[in-house]
Amino acid sequence: MTASAGQGALVRLENVGKTYRGLRRRVRAVADVTLEMQAGEVFGLAGPNGAGKSTLIALLLGFLKPSTGAIRIAGVAPREFVERHGVGYLSELVTIPPRWRLEEALSRYALLAGIEGAHVDARVEELVVMLGLTEHWGKQVRQLSKGSLQRVGLAQALLHNEEVIILDEPTHGLDPLWTQRFRDIVRSLRQADRLILIASHNLDELQRVADRVAIIDHGRVQRVVRTRAVADTGAASPYRLVIARGFEDARALLRHAHPIAHDELEIPALSLVELNALLRALLERGVLVASVTPMYSSLERQFREVVSDAEGDERPRTAGANE
Repeated sequence: MTASAGQGALVRLENVGKTYRGLRRRVRAVADVTLEMQAGEVFGLAGPNGAGKSTLIALLLGFLKPSTGAIRIAGVAPREFVERHGVGYLSELVTIPPRWRLEEALSRYALLAGIEGAHVDARVEELVVMLGLTEHWGKQVRQLSKGSLQRVGLAQALLHNEEVIILDEPTHGLDPLWTQRFRDIVRSLRQADRLILIASHNLDELQRVADRVAIIDHGRVQRVVRTRAVADTGAASPYRLVIARGFEDARALLRHAHPIAHDELEIPALSLVELNALLRALLERGVLVASVTPMYSSLERQFREVVSDAEGDERPRTAGANE
């Protein structure tokens, strides 16, 4: 039986707030956050710099205690859960003693994670292969590139197959190839009794790997977006249109479109119904359309909406309804 068995939501935050007290003033980093995260899902956390993401992660790990409200992981306080069961954690900045060798670092972290000594070498080798670090075997940490060091940090977080995995900016420093492979790793980590929490500025990656994403700004959850939901045909979005033939005819028909290249147009926000009607009109005129792509992903569009609203409104805000 897992630690979360019979508990419903694996992670629950109820009206959580955190205020830092300085010598001259108080800084409210998180306010009135209420969230539930289910076992079996990948949950994303997005927000601009200073939004409160790092504080929220520190609260979930039990590094900090909330000033108000309560946090429970499998029914117990975060610190108690971590001490009983452990949490796989990748920090935003990976810091490992520079003189340690790759395998030495992972072996030490494996022992700290509670892996039995007889199984350490096999587990370390498994993760070194999974994360493409075989060629760096025997190298000191200081000899690794930023991307390779990030993969070492990810390996450390995955050593013990924890029930809760928290990854803070996991694709930071990764090249496009390993960013794509990271998606496969996340898919392989999905289990019915496991929660994976990913905090990232990379909205496109969150759109691809997360089931839901909480957008946080000014310390508050502004909206929770279901990224796996079927596209809402009523939602308007701007599009990039590439014309293979008949560009001038397209410009004549799309008077409100903005040319961004000799064969590309940016179309103002349209619903899918309006977009398809427009494409039909273009095709009837003999225009050959090469591609149609959204200017922003649905997550990016909603991020822009709520962060823009919050920037222009300093009044206390309540969390938006789940999308």
